[in-house]
Amino acid sequence: MNNVPLRDLAVLVARVAVGVIFTAHGWQKLTEWGLDGTTAAFEQLGVPFPAASAWFAALVELLGGLALLVGLVVPVAGVLLALNMFGAFLLVHVSNGVFVSANGFELVLALGTTALLLAAVGAGRFSLDRLIAPRLSRGVDYRAPERALV
Repeated sequence: MNNVPLRDLAVLVARVAVGVIFTAHGWQKLTEWGLDGTTAAFEQLGVPFPAASAWFAALVELLGGLALLVGLVVPVAGVLLALNMFGAFLLVHVSNGVFVSANGFELVLALGTTALLLAAVGAGRFSLDRLIAPRLSRGVDYRAPERALV
């Protein structure tokens, strides 16, 4: 049985789900908290260069999340989102333990590793990457779907 459609459906579901979460968090930093509020929160948390970090986090989460939603430049977006979550993990959450209820690292770890996985496997068949630049969708040769690319 050819499992390419199932694989691509799984990538689509993961991409959209994580894209919604990142987009919401980026939007929250820009509009609900505002960049001044996000900067103040980052400063209080001890994040270095809080204003620049607030801009970076807000834009990477919003634009990266949107990129995941539509499947555009997913390898680049995935790496940037993973780096953003790695920073949040190290600078804010790791010392609080696992659980998000105690400001722990479970959410940033799950989001960051999923973003990294999407960067590695690509956007899949159901994406703008597939339409615009098939090599960015990685992993599957759509001309001969029974063969995986190396």
